[in-house]
Amino acid sequence: MSRSTLDLVAQPELPTPEGLRERLFQAGYVADEDLASLVWMGLTLERPLLLEGSAGVGKTALASACARVLHRPLLRLQCYEGLDLSQAVYEWNYSRQLLEIRLAEMDSKVDPAAAAVTQRRLRESLFSEEFLLERPLLQAIRCAQPCVLLIDEIDRADEAFEAFLLEMLSEYQVTVPEIGTLPARSKPLVVLTSNGTRDLSDALRRRCLFHYLDFPSLGREMHIVRTLVPEAAGRLVEEAVAFVQRLRREDLEKTPGVAETLDWVRVLFHLGHLSLPIDPALLVPTLAALLKTRNDRWQVTAERIAKLVDGPRVGQDVGVAGGMK
Repeated sequence: MSRSTLDLVAQPELPTPEGLRERLFQAGYVADEDLASLVWMGLTLERPLLLEGSAGVGKTALASACARVLHRPLLRLQCYEGLDLSQAVYEWNYSRQLLEIRLAEMDSKVDPAAAAVTQRRLRESLFSEEFLLERPLLQAIRCAQPCVLLIDEIDRADEAFEAFLLEMLSEYQVTVPEIGTLPARSKPLVVLTSNGTRDLSDALRRRCLFHYLDFPSLGREMHIVRTLVPEAAGRLVEEAVAFVQRLRREDLEKTPGVAETLDWVRVLFHLGHLSLPIDPALLVPTLAALLKTRNDRWQVTAERIAKLVDGPRVGQDVGVAGGMK
């Protein structure tokens, strides 16, 4: 959405879910009442948010929108198999520690009488915060001002890493064995996302406020596309969204999300279409915005596209009568 964010500057955090929903809308994110209430509860209770759902439904985008709305920096940790503390929390600056040791050795040679003092000072400082390289999780709680911490795709990380998160998510602190416990200077708004590739532990879920983000209904997705692509013709939006809704019912490897719908409508708009072309040959090249695997592209043939285009009209699709929250 091409709305200016200047009107967001210098506004206080709104005390009501409805006010927060409006702020998210101004920042380009169309949230329903339940999702806005979840963010409000997370801010009020200082609890992490766990967003679960298929890829492309807007989980990551919510964290970005919250950062804009709250005027906070966004720190992102992308999870993957094998993620460990050195990438996620902290590691020691070994090159700087080695340099410090070399300098101490040189000082000892220059002034042997002070060697004992130099060695003692080195032992005391070598494993201190001065030599600590902060990674996203530690950065988030050591920021002078609150931030938004996005822990993306937590289901891809190992269970051992998930267990480590429990201390931070419950106490907002990190324990470094060589130093001790580092408490939070500020409490971030933590947003965890999961695509559901594995079950998360009960302990992690208990520490979070939970929301499941599903693909939007026909009426709601139309509202989202109209809001974020206002330049597209109304008929084009209606027919394109209805097409995507029917496409999601196909047996696809990667179901297109809302982000793909937005990209596809923008492509059709820039091609000059005011409505969905009836000729499937005109749509085939544009499906690169919707279908992201070779098998899906092979499966959705021109004949299949023609059937999807000729599907039930907008007024007949399930969900059009469903009110949007």
